[in-house]
Amino acid sequence: MALLIYGLDTEEVGSAQSWRDTLAELLPELEIRIFPDLGNTSEITYLAFMRPDFDAIPPLPNLKAMFSRSAGVEAFINHPKLPKAPLGKIEPADGDPMMTEYVIMHVLRLHREMPLYQQAQARGEWLRRPIVRPGERRIGFLGFGLMAKAPALVLQSLGFPVSAWVRNPKPDAEIPIFHGPDQFDPFMRQADIAVCLLPLTRETEGILCARTFALMPRGAMVINIGRGRHVVNADLLAALDSGQLSYAALDALHPEPLPSDNPLWRHPKVTVMPHVARRPTVRQLGTEIAANIRSIEGGGGLLQEIDKAMGY
Repeated sequence: MALLIYGLDTEEVGSAQSWRDTLAELLPELEIRIFPDLGNTSEITYLAFMRPDFDAIPPLPNLKAMFSRSAGVEAFINHPKLPKAPLGKIEPADGDPMMTEYVIMHVLRLHREMPLYQQAQARGEWLRRPIVRPGERRIGFLGFGLMAKAPALVLQSLGFPVSAWVRNPKPDAEIPIFHGPDQFDPFMRQADIAVCLLPLTRETEGILCARTFALMPRGAMVINIGRGRHVVNADLLAALDSGQLSYAALDALHPEPLPSDNPLWRHPKVTVMPHVARRPTVRQLGTEIAANIRSIEGGGGLLQEIDKAMGY
């Protein structure tokens, strides 16, 4: 039983030795191979990767499962050489605390109008604004997966009315849920701050567009931590300039890195962040990989399997 690691032995994630040390502790019977050191490919039963190049990875005839570190799978899910083995996410089961703090940070910044106060400080202006109470600021999450649920519940505990829009009903959800295309418009009409944490699919690409912004209450705000192509940049700028939206915070952008001449950088109502919402550690990722492998070897399946047809 061997695990091949591809693209995860980087400064951004962790060194090859940190992977070997962590997984030796968690699954001592598992042999770790770091691409391009494949050895006998018939011995490789698991593959973990980020930004995979399936033209470079040879066939792995005994592969049982794959694990993707990427937040989205749209870049490779339709690759003709994608192995047929089941594909799973390696996310903490209760969400990532880094993502939770990041979402809370941006929601509270916008809720308390910190961008306006920063601009006033730069002008030397003693600006005093009416304070909106949490109960008067409705937070709407586009998507209610692992990364969205934890911050949504924290915001609810702070007194914000929180709801979410998803593809299918979630009858056991702890917050009000809107679902499906028919409930998208009513959802957006009641979202004072919209937080996008959707996967990128054919249906969600460009979802944050002129039509969507027009549905929102005037002066609403948008936080995109999903994928860059969720946002139609020209429509966002137009909505901000017209006053339909009052502010936007963008962690995921298209293209990335954002070119220095892109107007988003200098717009006074936009915060641009260089895709830094979260950085899972080798320990976090290794723990989830080990849990999945133990499940499979024990006769179970992946803990968070990705539907390749759906794209998430």
